[in-house]
Amino acid sequence: MIVVVLAPRVVAHRGSSVAVAEHTRAAYEQALDDGADGLECDVRLTIDGHLVCLHDRTLSRTSDLRGLISETPLADLRTADFGNWAIDLPESADELVGDDRFGVIDRLRVPVLALEDLLALVADCGRRVDLMIETKHPTRYGGLVEHRLVETLQHFGMVDPRVSVMSFATSALRRIRALAPGLPTVQLMQRVPLFYRDGSLPVGADIAGPSVDIVRSHPRYVERLHAAGHPLFVWTVDEPRDIDLVLGLGVDAVITNRPAEVLARLRQRAG
Repeated sequence: MIVVVLAPRVVAHRGSSVAVAEHTRAAYEQALDDGADGLECDVRLTIDGHLVCLHDRTLSRTSDLRGLISETPLADLRTADFGNWAIDLPESADELVGDDRFGVIDRLRVPVLALEDLLALVADCGRRVDLMIETKHPTRYGGLVEHRLVETLQHFGMVDPRVSVMSFATSALRRIRALAPGLPTVQLMQRVPLFYRDGSLPVGADIAGPSVDIVRSHPRYVERLHAAGHPLFVWTVDEPRDIDLVLGLGVDAVITNRPAEVLARLRQRAG
């Protein structure tokens, strides 16, 4: 009997975020060019009810704005810059002379990426690309985040297995299960509660989403999950030793800031 082992899906964490500012259109375009099988994003709700692809509650780390996303309208985010924070400036201003990248830095403003923008990019990319969307909790808007997410996916005709919804909050996954039973749900974990160490998952979760730290410390957990019938998506896998570890354990998806490197390692292992 020949056993066929399927290669895991390689999912770009916030896009190809080691190369381009996270959660920007350019980061996701780079991930598609790299050949990623899927794209991962975090979503948060603006004060006027739009889902945007951002990780933090606040705006200061990844933009030139200050304040909370939940208190900011989409129009203000559209005029902010979410890209130049990730550009490494040289130590000396003299090095800027003659460098075209920095000659236009003040004129290049990278706007926020709304979830609708990302869905349109995926719909138009010409091949199947999976999406893994994390809803962030706690939030002042509570379950409205999942309601808006399902409404947006319905508008794009994407309430199907191409899209997985992820969260650390079990209540969020139960809401998704009630609102859109056709969407796979991923229970994210920074540690595995004792009750679930046998490979079972909380009600409402289809897929395990452990950190690479968990898998590194407890590699047999992968076997227990698979024995219980649960796939697992591991995050965030960037280091060569971790890439080799999760590939050797047979995980179902590798979520990484470095999709090109993980894909190259897969090709190398395939011979």
